[in-house]
Amino acid sequence: MITCSGIHKSFGSLEVIRGVDLSVGTSEVTAIVGPSGAGKTTLLQILGTLDRPGAGTVRYGDVDPFALRPAALARFRNSNIGFVFQFHQLLPEFTLLENVAMPALIGGIARREAFARASELVAMLGLKERAAHRPGQLSGGECQRAAVARALVNTPQVVLADEPSGSLDSANRAELHRIFFDLRDRLGATFVIVTHDESLAADCDRVIHMRDGLVTSISSRNEKNQL
Repeated sequence: MITCSGIHKSFGSLEVIRGVDLSVGTSEVTAIVGPSGAGKTTLLQILGTLDRPGAGTVRYGDVDPFALRPAALARFRNSNIGFVFQFHQLLPEFTLLENVAMPALIGGIARREAFARASELVAMLGLKERAAHRPGQLSGGECQRAAVARALVNTPQVVLADEPSGSLDSANRAELHRIFFDLRDRLGATFVIVTHDESLAADCDRVIHMRDGLVTSISSRNEKNQL
């Protein structure tokens, strides 16, 4: 589904990504792991078209998103890529339901349909009773579940998550991890997750190991099960 070839990225004289090749398959949960400074978040931002590579290509199927004009790239990103960050980034002045519906509204979906989609996801993630609450009235775990619902509202090709459970306690962390795999199984959702959480990585379909801007190894759950 997503293919990266020869990705390089520098900031001034510092080369952060030094020639990365990888692919992401449909309906799989992939973890990107490695020490701080390995280039994980930079790679995720390139996958999400938030940053351009200095060299190399990123393709979503037959589409090269970086060949699109800025407005078309923004539309592509809104329709095809969902984001979950370490801190939920919900807008404080809107309700949980309004936050979840926001990407669909921005994408030009009719208000009734946008809120219908959002309501379905909110219920699926166990947040129906909290839909009218604003972020300041929600727990950290509830906010992150809302962020996952928001990432899925446009039925994207992939959801990219950067340390999504890093700010949560152990109980909410375990619940969020369960949700990722449940959504893969129920909706066929695809996730790429940058994480330091070894328990999450161990459960993923594939694990991409990075160090010093390079992919050092890729392991799959099938391979791990055969060991």
